[in-house]
Amino acid sequence: MSLLSIEQNNSLLRSIMLGCLLVFGTHAHGSGLMECDSGDPATWQSQDELEKSLVAAGWQVRKTEVDEGCYEVYGTTPEGDRVEAYFDPVTLQKLLVARRGVVLFRKESASAE
Repeated sequence: MSLLSIEQNNSLLRSIMLGCLLVFGTHAHGSGLMECDSGDPATWQSQDELEKSLVAAGWQVRKTEVDEGCYEVYGTTPEGDRVEAYFDPVTLQKLLVARRGVVLFRKESASAE
């Protein structure tokens, strides 16, 4: 193997690693669409309670997680929109719903990041 091909392989490997970091590294830190000042997690309602209330309202929930102090939900609304939605973990009030970066709903007093 020549020295030139080793350098080309190293360059290709660095490009692939950088691409993976950009794709997977940013997702691991959340989207940052919403930030909640939700206080002590001991006062929060459970993610299971949120999921139960959403399913009862006609949502299909794929995933729930904590992001910037909010509950972040990936799912499908009763209207059939695949969305990313944020809820207050204390009250379970809907704060923001977005589809592919387009905000479909924002609670009036909700602060965007």
